[in-house]
Amino acid sequence: MSEFYEMESFCMGTIISQRVCGKNAEIAAEKVEEEMKRLESLMSFFLESSEITRLNKAAGKHEVELGCEVLYVLNRAKYYSELCGGTFDITIGPVAKLWGIFTDHAKVPSKEEIHEALSSTGYKDISINNGLGTAKLKKASESVDLGAIAKGYAADRAIEIYKQQGIESAFINLGGNVMVLGNKPDGSPWKIGIQNPVLQRGQCLGVIQAVDKTIVTSGDYVRYFEKDNVKYHHILDPRTGYPANSGLISTTIVSEKSIGADALSTAIFILGLEEGMKLINSIKDMEAIFITKDKEIYVTEGLKEDLILFEGNEGFTYMKLK
Repeated sequence: MSEFYEMESFCMGTIISQRVCGKNAEIAAEKVEEEMKRLESLMSFFLESSEITRLNKAAGKHEVELGCEVLYVLNRAKYYSELCGGTFDITIGPVAKLWGIFTDHAKVPSKEEIHEALSSTGYKDISINNGLGTAKLKKASESVDLGAIAKGYAADRAIEIYKQQGIESAFINLGGNVMVLGNKPDGSPWKIGIQNPVLQRGQCLGVIQAVDKTIVTSGDYVRYFEKDNVKYHHILDPRTGYPANSGLISTTIVSEKSIGADALSTAIFILGLEEGMKLINSIKDMEAIFITKDKEIYVTEGLKEDLILFEGNEGFTYMKLK
């Protein structure tokens, strides 16, 4: 018999897995599932009744009154966009739609198509009036999609709910966005696998020992297509409209809050090793792993003791920072 109560559900466009330990484990897991569905109803780009859809429908016209949670996530999204020089942008939707990488109709758009789609993006066009509790998009062609940050907010909320229910040990995975509460029941740290970016899913380079942390990874292996021997992946650079070409194939962020890790794992992938490392080192309580196309693994100083790389990772080299 497992010492955990385990639950799996589908929400926010992904499978959400929970492993919860404690007297109220089942109640806590059910409350978290309810919370995920509630947040989806507020923040989903695809639901006609969501607050985000109301904001998008009013684009270029008028301000929309929003609840405090959606406003909070919008504010954080703008903050992280500023922090990373626009490599994270919740208005990238028109460009992503053009490429169609998450559909059965992926294609390489023309330069003219990309230029036109980019004219309908730009996080700076989101105006937020926190005093009135409203937000507005500047142009009618613009839209917001919180998919790259909402799961992070949801993971943080899950941890709050576990704590409210007296849970001291739990694990939640929102489609690759992992967060753990406390140690495992036996007192040891959780061990979270780091995907080998050149092998099939589930093949790991190593594990991160984690206590009260979130682990979020972005990689060019998640979704892509190939044309004329060129690989086009799903992580689009909002500055160019093309898949990021930063020399990286995977980035992982480890921190205490998942909302920032969710946004910045994408941002540092686009920024590349040097600029990405500089950004992470400027943020308190945030660590990262960078893996380059040359299979070099770089790890920020504060994470070195918690990363255990497996033997036999052929071709990969653990690099010492200068």
